[in-house]
Amino acid sequence: MLQVVAELNLSDPYGKVGVPEQLVIKKDSSSIPDSVNMAGLRLPLVAKPLFAKSHELSLAYDELSLQKLEPPLVLQEFINHGGVLFKVYIVGEAIKVLRRFSLPDVSKRELKTTAGVYRFPRVSCAAASADEADLDPHVAELPPRPLLERLAKELRHRLGLRLFNLDMIREHGTRDRYYVIDINYFPGYGKMPEYEHIFTDFLLSLAPSK
Repeated sequence: MLQVVAELNLSDPYGKVGVPEQLVIKKDSSSIPDSVNMAGLRLPLVAKPLFAKSHELSLAYDELSLQKLEPPLVLQEFINHGGVLFKVYIVGEAIKVLRRFSLPDVSKRELKTTAGVYRFPRVSCAAASADEADLDPHVAELPPRPLLERLAKELRHRLGLRLFNLDMIREHGTRDRYYVIDINYFPGYGKMPEYEHIFTDFLLSLAPSK
């Protein structure tokens, strides 16, 4: 599903939307460093299991640590984003955006002095809400509505989905560079405010009119 976002390469006056450079590793952890070098991915890398425990993320800081990862998995370049991600819920035509705390930024100094693989269990699910936090306005600012509406429309068409959500980040230090880091079809909507009304309106819109 992220490949669809990459192919879309959405860009308009409100911003640009892409996906981080990524690589699928299906087996043989010993070959991961060579595969990463061939693909040109930059450290640190986020490792996401392809199947079980898909929300348990790891962050690999150095090349040697990559061999400790357990395939099958997706490796994704880590992009500094101010420690905040945007959960974008799509229910038919409705769009709702929430802020969530995420992994902290990695400085150049930290990258040079840190080694190993660090695990972050269920980051996107269990992360606390950042909607009421005292955040830097540039970090807290929600993605522009017109940009989200265009992205949701394109993904509804290309993926054939009406119920899904996106995890989106804004590259730290930019105002208009966004990345989709995850897409979930038929997600849980329990944490989305007013989901009952939004979901009921969606179901009613599907009922044939007579």
